[in-house]
Amino acid sequence: MAHVIRVPDAKIALSTASVYPERTPDAFELAARLGYDGVEIMVGADPVSQDIDVLERLRDHYQVPILAVHAPCLLVTQRVWGRDPWAKLVRAQKAAERLGARTVVVHPPFRWQRDYAREFEAGLARMQDETDIVFAVENMFPLRARGNKVVPYSPDWNPVNFDFPHVTLDLSHTAVSGSDALEMADKLGDRLAHVHLADGVGVTNKDEHLVPGRGNQPCAQLLERLAKSGYNGLIVLEINTRKAASRSQRIDDLAEGLAFARLHFAASAAAK
Repeated sequence: MAHVIRVPDAKIALSTASVYPERTPDAFELAARLGYDGVEIMVGADPVSQDIDVLERLRDHYQVPILAVHAPCLLVTQRVWGRDPWAKLVRAQKAAERLGARTVVVHPPFRWQRDYAREFEAGLARMQDETDIVFAVENMFPLRARGNKVVPYSPDWNPVNFDFPHVTLDLSHTAVSGSDALEMADKLGDRLAHVHLADGVGVTNKDEHLVPGRGNQPCAQLLERLAKSGYNGLIVLEINTRKAASRSQRIDDLAEGLAFARLHFAASAAAK
């Protein structure tokens, strides 16, 4: 009895956020050099990340597909693509359609975005009915201050128990929230459409986004489970390399993350 390795069809992409403080064009160059299947565009302060014409040229020049668009949902991107959160999502949808991406990653609303939060589930469902683009709501985390837990998101930081048809599972965020990532994946089942592959220790509020394998999250186990289940969503390396001592170290971290994903996202099956 021999064992064969079956590698599923899901693609492994590089988040453009993973190269910061380098910029979006550098992410395309490194994704091409290292052999990623594509990129996820983190729409942020970098003007290139907001410019669909330039993104198309980068895609075509480097022959690196744009597989996902992360809508500008962070506190630091509140003014990117305007202030209206619905307008941001519509623009992210249109960008994904034009760029050939399949997924838009979106965070739950902040609590102070009351009107947006009130209509978020229903509004997102309406948008989903009008496009083939997948809107994948990402798990976030509560904050802790002076021993108290503060939840800045509405309806919650955890999308698992809500009726979102598609969810992004981020393993740095599970570290911060103290969640069981494997349990979350099991509960999501077919709703798990997108994975942000990263690691974390989760001792503090810090969202670490470590190279997978350098924290305490079950990154390898999750990838192996997904491979066995025939997962066909995206796996996106979203790590923090801003403290890399040099560009070569950043490249080494990105290569290590890709190698980790390729190694563990494979299903072993017995063969005669």
